[in-house]
Formats: sequence, C-alpha cells, structure tokens
Amino acid sequence: MAVLMLFSPEGFAHAVAEGDKGYIQEISGVHLIAFTYLGAKHMVTGYDHILFLFGVIFFLYKLRHVAVYVSLFAIGHSTTLLLGVFFNIGINSYIIDAIIGLSVVYKALDNLGAFQRWFGFQPNTKWATLIFGFCHGFGLSTKIIEYDISPDGLVPNLLAFNVGVEIGQLLALGGILILMGYWRRLPGFWTHAYTANVAMMSAGFMLIGFQLTGLFVN
Repeated sequence: MAVLMLFSPEGFAHAVAEGDKGYIQEISGVHLIAFTYLGAKHMVTGYDHILFLFGVIFFLYKLRHVAVYVSLFAIGHSTTLLLGVFFNIGINSYIIDAIIGLSVVYKALDNLGAFQRWFGFQPNTKWATLIFGFCHGFGLSTKIIEYDISPDGLVPNLLAFNVGVEIGQLLALGGILILMGYWRRLPGFWTHAYTANVAMMSAGFMLIGFQLTGLFVN
C-alpha cells in the first residue's frame, strides 16, 4: 500500500484516472452503464476507501454488525457525493483528502484502543463511521465538480455512479471478509493484529502528508 501511494500520480488527490476524467468531461446525456462502471472502479481501486473499510470491520465478527457499519459508511458517502455535486459544494481536494487520511488514522487508533488509554473514553464508533463517510463522499464530489461534467443527464448519471460505488464497495468488502476470515483462524492473528493497525495508521499519515504537501506546493 505504501509503495502504491508513493509511485502513483494519483497519490496527491482523490482523483479519477486520466482516461476516465477525459471521458467524463466529453460526454453528455444519460450513460447509466458507463457511470455505474466508473463508480465501481473508483471504489475497488480507491486505497483510501479500502483502508478505512478494512479498519472498520477489523474486529467485527458478526455479519449483522458488519452490515450496520458498512451501511452507515454508505449512507454518509452517498449523501455528500450526490448533494455535493448537485448543489456544487466544492471543498479543496487536498484538504478533504487529508481528512480522509485522518479517518484511516482514527480507525487504526480506535482498533488499538488508544482513545481509552490516552483519554479515558471511547468515541461513538457508529457516529464516527457516518461522519467520515460524509468526508469520503465529499472527496469524490469535489473532484467531479472540478471536471465540470455536462449538466445534461447529471442526476441519473450521478445516481448510476453511486450505484456503482456501492457495487464496488460490496466487491471490496467481500474480498476483505474472505481474507479476514482466513487470517482470523490462524494462530498468529492476535500477534499480528497490532502490527497491522500500526501499518494502517502509518499509511493514513502518509496519505495526510501527501495531501498537505500537494496543498502547499500547488
């Protein structure tokens, strides 16, 4: 993950791939299948989304608990994605992506029990998941606004994009759950759980650093 962030040109922004960017800017009218595909692709290849989802379900063993938290995250990012683009609410992409990196750091610290040890209290994890979901949605809506896509067919295309995001989220979640289910059965899971969350926290700090560097350089 660290290597991907270091060598990817998209590491400095919550970006859509250049080829997809050109496509979004050039087309007009309703293109439901294309936008569904783009939404799914963004979620599956979005390392910030994957890291946060990984952290959220790290210690969730029951599917109903996974469903609750993933639903809260989906509600959050769907709301701000749709409303952000529709009402043209733009946020500096580097700042919002730094906040998204912070969401990864928060979840890693939460999994490590740091808040209870340091401050003597436990943040409400459900509210935190929803709030950071809002931030993740604003991350993408900000980039879509910057691309100035055609208003012709905007609403159905956005809805299709959001459906694609949810499909991609389910695909990513399925892969994570399969890997986690296997890992949890290994005798060394609890030994390596601490290391995994420290690594996730480090990746979050790297993401924050990339975004803040991009903010001041640009």
